[in-house]
Amino acid sequence: SGVAWNESHHCRLLAGLVPDQFQMCRRNLEVMHSIVRAARQTKSVCQKTFADMRWNCSSIQRAPSFGPDLLKGTRESAFVYALAAAAVTHSIAQACTSGELPLCSCGSVPLEVPGPDFRWGGCGDNLRYGLQLGAAFADSPLKSSKLGTQALKAMNLHNNAAGRQVLSDSLDTKCKCHGVSGSCSVKTCWKGLPNLDEIASDLKSKYLAAIKVTHRLVGPRKQLIPKEMDVRPVKETDLVYLINSPDYCTPNLHLGSLGTQDRQCNKTSAGSDSCNLMCCGRGYNAYTEEVVERCHCKYHWCCYVVCKKCQRKVERYVCK
Repeated sequence: SGVAWNESHHCRLLAGLVPDQFQMCRRNLEVMHSIVRAARQTKSVCQKTFADMRWNCSSIQRAPSFGPDLLKGTRESAFVYALAAAAVTHSIAQACTSGELPLCSCGSVPLEVPGPDFRWGGCGDNLRYGLQLGAAFADSPLKSSKLGTQALKAMNLHNNAAGRQVLSDSLDTKCKCHGVSGSCSVKTCWKGLPNLDEIASDLKSKYLAAIKVTHRLVGPRKQLIPKEMDVRPVKETDLVYLINSPDYCTPNLHLGSLGTQDRQCNKTSAGSDSCNLMCCGRGYNAYTEEVVERCHCKYHWCCYVVCKKCQRKVERYVCK
């Protein structure tokens, strides 16, 4: 992240690039800041989104050297590929808007007629440019690599496209008010993307409803179709997977499971972070932690807040 990205030899510093990505890096050096930022965001947002699950996205830590659970076509790999593809597009689209990239600027003005209470203006996120470069970068390893089966490549390409489609569907109208004394007599509106956390939340829902598929000949070409006969056909925003995931309860390096021993759990929750589910029925240990936090805050005219520091004891629970 500290690289200047102003010399083509800088592209050699990134591990794991396939030849097509390397050439794209050399031709589009100015975009690499956005791509590196997207990689960093994918890592942190994935771990934040799954903090309350047995699989907490820790297998993304060693990227681009993924753990076994992200290399074999699990629903976890479906989520990671979809989020990473969306993140690259998102990062490039917003870099255009902020003026970071010389070859693009604001998104085009929408064709739809503005309502009577607003006008198109501002600087919308350039989703079209983000999709163009984002797809070229994210999909090229799957198109050029000899590694992995045809089924796995088809799965990853589908999930990449699903991530970008979920992002595209999230493009929304954002507005800013103008007027005398704070009135909203005129609204200027543009098309903008939500932050990546919201996209990850949508994709988590898709992950929970992911469809197990097989890669079979349908007519002249092979397609991903549901493994179970009574499941509806795969839609473009569905996440798909080929094999079942490990239960992530106990360590198994071969499967990429780190287990949940010593993970913090929530004693009062009934969800995935509950001590029963998180600890896989093994039970948990309790310990007390002292936390320091701001308290008794007072507002002083004008204009600052003064707080005291209070200590309190908090009970924590960790899986056996």
